[in-house]
Amino acid sequence: MSIASPASPREDALTTFFGAWLVGGALADGWAHNNIRTLETIFTPWHAILYSGFIATGLWTVFLAYRRRAAHRLWWRDAWPAGYRTGLVGAVIFFFAGNLDLVWHSVFGIETDLDALFSPTHVGLAIGAGLLLTSPLRSWWAAGSTGTLRTAAGVGALVLGTTSTAVFLIYASAFQTVQPTVPYAGAQGTPGYLAASMALTAYLVTTALLVLPLTLVLRRRAAVPGAATALVAVVAAFAVGLLDLPRTQTVAAVAAVGGAIAVDLLLGYLDRTRGLDAPLRLPVAGAVFAAVVWSAHLLALDLVAGVRWPVELWSGTVVMSAAVGALIGGLAARPVPAALPGPVGGVPGPVEVREVPGRVGAPSAPAQG
Repeated sequence: MSIASPASPREDALTTFFGAWLVGGALADGWAHNNIRTLETIFTPWHAILYSGFIATGLWTVFLAYRRRAAHRLWWRDAWPAGYRTGLVGAVIFFFAGNLDLVWHSVFGIETDLDALFSPTHVGLAIGAGLLLTSPLRSWWAAGSTGTLRTAAGVGALVLGTTSTAVFLIYASAFQTVQPTVPYAGAQGTPGYLAASMALTAYLVTTALLVLPLTLVLRRRAAVPGAATALVAVVAAFAVGLLDLPRTQTVAAVAAVGGAIAVDLLLGYLDRTRGLDAPLRLPVAGAVFAAVVWSAHLLALDLVAGVRWPVELWSGTVVMSAAVGALIGGLAARPVPAALPGPVGGVPGPVEVREVPGRVGAPSAPAQG
């Protein structure tokens, strides 16, 4: 069985464009569920954007294999570019979940709050969308190239896949909370205690949501300019957009994006000066990301509405988030092989073998995904 030719940078870019159409429809539909409480039908303009985006992305994914049919007799089995076979699986899951969603709504009605996130058919849509949207990301990793267009498509797919997950964690989004501006009531079990606990959890959950995809990119290549900024900007815009852009959360989100810009600059500098094989490279990146982004976010909340948490809470939020970022970075890092045992008898001791990441742009083995 011959290997299909990889997707071109332009093909990846078009896949990401169609994926943005799908995610834009998801944002519009989420906004409608949050702000229009009289929805009583699945046939809405927002669903039309969402599902037309899916149709465009799914058909384009199939076309990429079909256009390679001359080199593959069984094109529907063998002609998928690297990274796109998994996208096809996502398209199939999304298709069946979407049809089941119509039946679900017909039986149980239209959800408007937390129940909408946990509807089994909506979870199926999220899984399918995540696999479909990230095809250009897998294609970028398989190609091993750093051309501008392919890199932009890969980062875009990374952001879209992360956003599709963020939709289903929106109840734990730090970009939606204003709890640090509320006076803290410290008695355990009181509403104030529980609200502060939820806000602290939101910062940690959102840290994990953003640091994981960022460190997976850093594992494979040097810091990509704009990757952290794009992740924070799109996920934050989705979160505050669902609330119809309230002033306090929007200003804090903009500040967090500013922090992410600083993170991109700092990570690029560290990679240039320390190298890709620097000790603790990914744990440092995860910690820096969380510390800078959430410091900027909390500072903006303080300037706009005043942070009323005690110093232990707001400073601990930054430190704990940085610790979570460092932990995720450590888990994402490539393992270092154990030292080789030296021969017995008078020969120099063990030699440690370290895996050194290849240079940026070095080709990697194609992978069918």
